[in-house]
Amino acid sequence: MPSTLAAPHDYRETIKKSVFLAHAGPVGDVDAAMAFIAAHSDPGATHNCWAYRIGAAYRFSDDGEPGGTAGRPMLQAIEGQDCDRVAVVVTRWYGGINLGTGGLARAYGGTAANCLRLAPRVEIVDTVTATCACAYADLQHLKARLAQAGATVTAEAFDGQGVTLTLSVPRLALDGLNAWFVNFTRGQGALRVDAQRG
Repeated sequence: MPSTLAAPHDYRETIKKSVFLAHAGPVGDVDAAMAFIAAHSDPGATHNCWAYRIGAAYRFSDDGEPGGTAGRPMLQAIEGQDCDRVAVVVTRWYGGINLGTGGLARAYGGTAANCLRLAPRVEIVDTVTATCACAYADLQHLKARLAQAGATVTAEAFDGQGVTLTLSVPRLALDGLNAWFVNFTRGQGALRVDAQRG
């Protein structure tokens, strides 16, 4: 299963006197990725190369290094580690020794891959958004069952009849949870799937 990072992580390597510093972090959308890249780029460094992948969206930059020697190997490192919703910046301080195109690709790709490999990860769980309604008296029992299924309550709306819950439910648990809920409400209710998201 694809994973993202639990928290930002740094990794440093020195290769033929050039220092390569990787910063990797979890990002939820393109704006967050670009903000992460801006925050972790060093204007005083020789190059700040980067890559990100968020679902089907991806971009990378060689930032002045020869084409294909930095950003693309970093993107391949993200994909090779089965990561998603991740941005990586590798900053290079030139040490006076040319690495050649193959050496640069290995240095950037390897530094990014090592950073991602050592970073704490969390599995990305495919979820759906659903709603359900119940009486006040049933709320605690329902919440306990939702927690067992790995579902989280993202919003609650109270009225004279009871409470309507908005839920984030793991897709794999949806059918079983819905069957339980129909039984729990004696056929009076069902989970209503509002939207799907990955």
